[in-house]
This record gives sequence, C-alpha cells and structure tokens, in this order.
Amino acid sequence: MSFVQEVRDRRASRWDAHRRTRRVELTDAAIAAIREHGAGVGMDDVAAAARTSKTAVYRHFADRTQLYVAVCHRVAQVLLGQVRAAIDGASGPRAKTAAAIATYLRLIEQDPQVYRFVVHRPLADADLVADLVSLIGDEVADVIAEQLRLTGADPAPAVPWGHGVVGMVRSAADNWIARPAGMTRDQLADHLTALAWAGLSGVVARTEEETS
Repeated sequence: MSFVQEVRDRRASRWDAHRRTRRVELTDAAIAAIREHGAGVGMDDVAAAARTSKTAVYRHFADRTQLYVAVCHRVAQVLLGQVRAAIDGASGPRAKTAAAIATYLRLIEQDPQVYRFVVHRPLADADLVADLVSLIGDEVADVIAEQLRLTGADPAPAVPWGHGVVGMVRSAADNWIARPAGMTRDQLADHLTALAWAGLSGVVARTEEETS
C-alpha cells in the first residue's frame, strides 16, 4: 500500500468514526426533542435540540424515516437489554414473567412520547416495533423452553406461547398508554402477570401430564 493510499484510508476511517459519533449525538437530540414536543416532532425541533441546523441534520439522516429508524434501534437496544436483565435477575418462571412485564410497562410509562413516536411510525421498510416485540418474544420463549425441559416436557410449544404472551402484553400496554382509565402501572402489571401465568401454568401442567 502506498503512503498516499494509507493517508487516504486513515482520513476515511476518521471521517467514518466522526459520522457514527454524530449520528449517535443526533439520535440523542431527537429523543430529547420527542420528549419535549411529543410524537409529532419535526426536524426543526430535532435541529434545535442538537443546537445545529436542519441542513446539518439532513447531512446524516436523509429524511424523517431514517431518523425514525435510528430512534427505534436505540429504543430497542435499551428495552431489550433491560428486559433481559430483569428476566436474568428473577428466580423462577413466574417471577421471570412478572419481571419482564413490569420492566416493559415501566419503560413505556417513563417515556410515553418516545413510545408513541416508535409505535405510530411513518412509512418505513419494516415494522421495527414488531421486530422488537419478536426479539422479546424469543427471550420469553427461552424461559418457557427451559422450564419445559426441566420437567421433561417437549419444549417445542415454548415459541408460540412466548410470542403469544408478549403479543398480549404489547396490545394491553398500547391500550393502557392511550386510555389508562385510572389504572396504575403496577395494577396493570399484576393483572397481566396473573393472566399470563394462569395460561402458562395451565398449559405447562397439561403438557407434563401428557408426557408422564
């Protein structure tokens, strides 16, 4: 490799690192703007939060959809990480179910505008919320599969059961964030845990009977 080419490569590498850093900073600014102005935030609001111009924002995000995708990835990273930590920190399948549900509800209650921004998505190539819920469903399915294996039962049903539970929680949470009707987060978490565990414990018990 020539000296000139090496210098060019170093400059390109530094510029790539700068762009990645700047995109992170602008994503942080977008989240701050969403919290302040709501889910209908505009690019002008994002630029103001980042203390830059809208032209500078468009240098890193071609349009609102690209910015939406970046925000979604950040939300997914935080939510999935905290749900995983909650599951790992709980002891026993019911406690793990309760911890995952409580963590999900706590995060959307703490950041309702960001949650609304993510859920009420603009035109995009994929439903990133569905992708996130699918990842959480996989986590819950792993917990259920582990419990089934411990009892000597077939772990195959864990996948539909795990995703079914997470789909139920998401639907109930979406309704609650839009129409709380005086119900607290803890009350909703208790209700959903009771429903989810009644269903899971019942089908797990039946599966154990069928294999005994």
